[in-house]
Amino acid sequence: MARTRAKDYDDKRQAMLHHAAIVFARDGYDRASMAQLATECGVSKALLYHYYASKEALLFDIIESHLQDLVTAVSEADEPQLDPERRLEALVSALLEAYRDADAEHKVQITGLRLLPAEDQERLKALERELVAIFAEAIRTLHPALFDGRPLIKPVTMSLFGMLNWFYMWFREGGPVSRADYARLATRILVGGVKSL
Repeated sequence: MARTRAKDYDDKRQAMLHHAAIVFARDGYDRASMAQLATECGVSKALLYHYYASKEALLFDIIESHLQDLVTAVSEADEPQLDPERRLEALVSALLEAYRDADAEHKVQITGLRLLPAEDQERLKALERELVAIFAEAIRTLHPALFDGRPLIKPVTMSLFGMLNWFYMWFREGGPVSRADYARLATRILVGGVKSL
């Protein structure tokens, strides 16, 4: 007879993912051991192995969970009927809000994906492409004639991600610029750039 899952299985799993992400982001994937991860997650090594057969499986789940959270947040915020600039700002705001308390997960995504086997990388890259596609469509609506039939949508979209992906490096809660302020700023920089093309 199969064992049933504990009621708090998902909560424990999420807590382990977050603590493991902090360790990977701080110490590096290669230097972290399962024993260290278990200690910093506040669980026994046996319990950590109950959830994850390997450090690699843990790394994959951290990145997949983070990317899925980002895709969900942005998809739920997308309102195609809005004015194109307001739509894009809503997407940027949703992404920056989804980054809240996820600096470690974001850093692990940026630095750790390449450490996984090709098949796992492809599954995660599919989620990244899904996220990028949502933004690309919103950016396209800013100036459809500019993008139709021209190879500009990808470089413009990735330029926006360049501004947003490194947000965690300098942003501080309670600082002079809020998440909403930066969402507005990044959107205006992008829109102004599109209008000048």
